[in-house]
Amino acid sequence: MAQQEAKWYVVHTYSGYENKVKSSIEKIIENRGMHHLFEQLMVPVQETIEVKNGKKKAVQRKIYPGYVLLKMIMTDETWYVVRNTRGVTSFVGPASKPVPLTDEEIIAMGIEMPEFELDLEIDEIVRIITGPFEGSVGTVTDINPQKKTVSITLSVFGRETQVELDYHILQRM
Repeated sequence: MAQQEAKWYVVHTYSGYENKVKSSIEKIIENRGMHHLFEQLMVPVQETIEVKNGKKKAVQRKIYPGYVLLKMIMTDETWYVVRNTRGVTSFVGPASKPVPLTDEEIIAMGIEMPEFELDLEIDEIVRIITGPFEGSVGTVTDINPQKKTVSITLSVFGRETQVELDYHILQRM
């Protein structure tokens, strides 16, 4: 039997149970030696600044309250483990039938970003293929692999202007 590819699924949980569900599933994976079937579990959070009594405080807010995201290989056993975890109400999908997220949904939700192969160099000339500067041509001045951005110098209204753009909207000339 061919090895299935792990896909992202979403489970609905009781409100406030997201982290409990995640840790319960992680314990079951550990106890049953199911690491090969589960790649990743996450409760996406976003750091926001809250002001209370005039004091600023950084807090973690759940981006999707009531949901846990799982990257796993769907089998009868993995379905059973997840579905019967305390706090899980259902998989997201029609009639609670698990439906994996599409690549577009994964990217839109910021779960995984596609890998871009960028073989640009400093001083190389590039064309911008989309966005407000579409069609403009500029010179690469800096490359930031961590942020997946490139700084380029463009001529805007006759002035040299530095802009930072995502890798994927640039095309080598």
